[in-house]
Amino acid sequence: MKKIIVACFISTIAFSGVNAQFGKIKLDSKKLTEAAGNAVNAVTLSDADVAQMCKEYVDWSDANNPLCELTSKDKGMKAYAVRLDKLVKNYSNYDGLVLDFKVYYVTDINAFACANGSVRVMAGLMDIMTDEELLGVIGHEIGHIKNGDSKAAMKQAYLTAAGKGLIASTGSAGSKFTNSQFGALGEALLGSQYSQKQEYAADEYGYNFLKAINSNSAAMASSLRKLQALSESNTPVGQLFSSHPDSGKRAAKLEAKDAKK
Repeated sequence: MKKIIVACFISTIAFSGVNAQFGKIKLDSKKLTEAAGNAVNAVTLSDADVAQMCKEYVDWSDANNPLCELTSKDKGMKAYAVRLDKLVKNYSNYDGLVLDFKVYYVTDINAFACANGSVRVMAGLMDIMTDEELLGVIGHEIGHIKNGDSKAAMKQAYLTAAGKGLIASTGSAGSKFTNSQFGALGEALLGSQYSQKQEYAADEYGYNFLKAINSNSAAMASSLRKLQALSESNTPVGQLFSSHPDSGKRAAKLEAKDAKK
């Protein structure tokens, strides 16, 4: 049975942190006095620092979520891994990026990407998308990496967590984090959102990705239409998506583009 890990949707087909459990963080005066220094560290993080932080965070997330693998003994988990592998096995190196794709065996209808090239897809999303639509979503996530959105989001999450005194001042990021600090970082990621401009650019990238791999470019818009339908449904899932009403507008823009080709 697929687990519900985090029932939270940060943006429609956008970056989200998916975490098994957040550590119970307690603020104390020492951490609060370190916050200003931590914020400076976050601002001055190098690309290498962010990449390392992303790797450490994704490793932590993978370890704390049920991961579907080709070697999984559970038939259901293996089936998701096999499906994703068939779709993306030719794109581990794409557009100058080294990419790593995996599935979490969770009911969340979501996907996220990290600046180090990690793309994580939730089984719940795979359940409602066709293969072409799923590729569109994946292309959208690759777009966030290529456009630098994922890197900026990780830096902002670090800045947010540091500003709250939840991440100790270490002078560097990543491997020195504790489990509770990874939890704080993930919580900050859960609170982040991409701008409308970033989302439209990632949609465009997903659309062009589908064209480049000779798939159906209309699937980018149809994936958004499915999420729009969810947002309009009178269900708990619909209530979660209702705070992101732009799916229909984004789909319409892509449909107009597709009609002109």
